[in-house]
Amino acid sequence: MKKIILLAGVAMFTLGACGDANIAGQDENSVALNADGDFAVTLQTALIEAGVNTTIQLPAGHFKLTDGLSLDVEGVTINGAGEGKTILDFSGQKGAGEGLLVTSNNVTLSNFTMRDTAGDGIKSKNANGIVYRDLTVEWTGEPNESNGAYAVYPVSSKNILIDNVTVRGASDAGIYVGQSSNIIIRNSLAEYNVAGIEIENSSYADVHGNTARHNTGGILVFDLPDLPVMGGKSTRVFDNDIYKNNTPNFAPVGNIVANIPSGTGVMIMANENVHVFENRFANNQTVQVLVSAYIEDIKDETYNPLPRNIAIYDNTYSGGGDNPQGMLEDLAVFFGGKLPEIVWDGVTSWNDHAPIDVNMVVNEADNIGYVSIGIGSYPVDEANIKPSPIRPKGTMHTQPSPVKLPQEQ
Repeated sequence: MKKIILLAGVAMFTLGACGDANIAGQDENSVALNADGDFAVTLQTALIEAGVNTTIQLPAGHFKLTDGLSLDVEGVTINGAGEGKTILDFSGQKGAGEGLLVTSNNVTLSNFTMRDTAGDGIKSKNANGIVYRDLTVEWTGEPNESNGAYAVYPVSSKNILIDNVTVRGASDAGIYVGQSSNIIIRNSLAEYNVAGIEIENSSYADVHGNTARHNTGGILVFDLPDLPVMGGKSTRVFDNDIYKNNTPNFAPVGNIVANIPSGTGVMIMANENVHVFENRFANNQTVQVLVSAYIEDIKDETYNPLPRNIAIYDNTYSGGGDNPQGMLEDLAVFFGGKLPEIVWDGVTSWNDHAPIDVNMVVNEADNIGYVSIGIGSYPVDEANIKPSPIRPKGTMHTQPSPVKLPQEQ
């Protein structure tokens, strides 16, 4: 019924004149759109009327849209003329919705730019086999808390590929994957976001070959309470360039990422079996790697707020830690104003639970600094805090297997 109503609305708006006049050419599995006329209506009509396994070819041009787009047809490819050549400009968007919402399986989005959406850039929900490739999703101008929260935003999905994507200006995370499984994020650039790349409450993710720079925090791996999916696990963060993530935090007050200190390279919070290896860290002013428990009040007794089976090894580090911000600023006093490369909060219990062995492994060169703040448990008793530079003697947990996606086989 919703699709029929929307089609009727489009027909009334265009007086029946848009249709074939704005389709440059088509066959059974391909539709090429024309830039003439009201392109927003042409595009949304094509998304509604697309058959299964159709390719919609967008023309080159700078197109201004005032309403968000949606797609719920299986197997559709939306392909532009190239990043910076096909530009979907939402700077005049009405309402606060995303620019494009995808709720169908086996969809590929490629070769276009989305700009200045009122809400999130591209969101896919309950989508199996979504591919984001050769895209730019950005907010222009200076970083601003009024920007959309997420640029590329797959949630409650599986078999996700994000490849060669550029994201800028998100007030939460540039690339955010939440409550999902089987994820690859590779060859992408995240800059001038609060969080560059975030894996949250998700399992089996490979994050590699990316550049995270000029964000508040480069790459985050979190697990949070009170969500439909909890128990995030088995993420590999490797072969990334993570540097100069020193942008002041511009997240709206109350967001979980509003607590991230400016100058954080990688942050792991309350997740399990996370391996951080063979990355190149440089000049993140607060800390290169931060491992932390979830620090807010917990009502859900099924939630575990501690990071477990965390392994940090074979990375390279340069500079950084020389201008600590936020919650770590006071800690730096005990280290002559400069924090070591790797900081763990040292939390091993919460809410009167018995301490557990969280199995931290730090296997870096001897000249790489490490400290456990030694908080011990939440709620914090400052009298019991015992900072220590002694590396934990954990046992290397089995590294997760490489993620394999059906759309690449």
